[in-house]
Order: sequence, then C-alpha cells, then structure tokens
Amino acid sequence: MASTSLLQSTSTSFAGVRLPCRSSGASRVGISSLSVKASAGTAVFVDKSEAETVSRLKTSYLEKIVPLLKEEFAYTNILEVPKIEKIVVNCGIGEASQNAKGLDAAINELALITGQRPVKTKAKTSIAGFKVREGMTLGIAVTLRGNVMYSFLDRLINLALPRTRDFQGVNPNSFDGHGNYSIGFRDQSVFPEIKPELVGKARGMDVCITTTAKTDKEAYKLLALMGMPFREGSGPSTVVRKKKLKSHHFDSRSRTRKY
Repeated sequence: MASTSLLQSTSTSFAGVRLPCRSSGASRVGISSLSVKASAGTAVFVDKSEAETVSRLKTSYLEKIVPLLKEEFAYTNILEVPKIEKIVVNCGIGEASQNAKGLDAAINELALITGQRPVKTKAKTSIAGFKVREGMTLGIAVTLRGNVMYSFLDRLINLALPRTRDFQGVNPNSFDGHGNYSIGFRDQSVFPEIKPELVGKARGMDVCITTTAKTDKEAYKLLALMGMPFREGSGPSTVVRKKKLKSHHFDSRSRTRKY
C-alpha cells in the first residue's frame, strides 16, 4: 500500500471545498504526498498513481478502437483514423440573464458537470422582438479537450444517457454532414453531479461532439465503438444539402429573357 502524507501547503481548495492543512503534521506522521479528489462534496485521499491514470475511454480508443477503424476503412496512415477533437457544451440561461444569482447558479451547475468553468456568451446584435440588446448575456458555453473531454464523454455515455426518462437510444441522424454530432438534453439533472432537490429550475443543454472524420459514416462508427447508444435498426442518413443561393439569383434583371 502506498504511503500517505498531508498536503505540504498551508491550505488546499478544490470543487468549492477548502481544507486547512499544516505542514508540521507531515513531519510527525512521516508519510509521502497524496492526491486529493472531490466526491459528493467530501474529500477522498487516493493513491497518486490512481489520480494520474489516463481516462479509460481514451485508453480504449488507443488500444482497441484505432485498430478496428484502421482495418475497416483501410487507412494507410494512423493519422487518418478519426478521433474526437473537442466537445462544446452550450446552455441557454433564459430569464437568468436578468438575475445575477440565477446566472451564478447556472455557471456552477455546468462547472460541476463538465469539470471546467464555462464562459458567458453575449448577443452580437440587438433584436427588439426578443428584447435582446447587444452585449447582453444569453448563455454559457464550455469547450472541452484532452483528458477532461474523454472523462466527460465517458460519464455522458455510461451515466447521463441511461438515466434519461424513456430512453430508447440517441438519434443517429443528428450528424451535420461533416462528421460532427449533437445531442440535446431537456434537464441537466440526468448527470449524477447535479442533485435535483437543490436545483430550482430545470435547465437544458446542448452537447456538440466535433470529430476529425470526413464523413458521417466514419464518425458514426467511431462513436458506436466508444459506446454511444444509437437507436437500433437505423444509421446515419445521407444529407443532401441545397446549394446556397447568392444575390444574383434574386436579381429581377438576370431573370428576364433577352430576344
């Protein structure tokens, strides 16, 4: 069993919890340093090797999923294998924009879910019909990369989605045609970090998974191998996008016939 030690600094703060520690106690106990993690609002001392372990989803991707994708799609270079580039989590705050406490509550909830503090998204233009002024805070967003991204995706697939009411699988047609996938949640309380009895108002959120896949078929296979519970008996449909019309298409002079 690994030896233990109190923290060397005078105090350590994490997840909103501040723990007083004295360096003099370490010399009396005579034990080495420990890593600290938060669990349900309490401090848990864990072995340092466990704290530095790479996300299991990332390990599974590197050891199992990459060889399967390389064999199925006949990639000649390992860099061609699609991977998840980033995950963007958006949350609209609605009436909370007029309430400072509601905005702080929404920020804290999204920070608990993602493990990263979100940023505020502001309106670029004023819209009188929606009572929106330029510079007004309309929502919050988080961009996840690296190990934090894999950790969030692991909890999303294995904890949040199965807790959704009447869950029958996610829609496989939510790809954008470029290998990116989006999921919408009506209630954030499906994540175990959020306690429903402490949340005043249910808030929704959008999760956008950006991949390096060139086609939706490759991205679908990547997410399916990672454990994404797609709806049975269906697959990604081919999206036919209309050509964007330019100004000269609407010019009345160009539509007149010349004899």
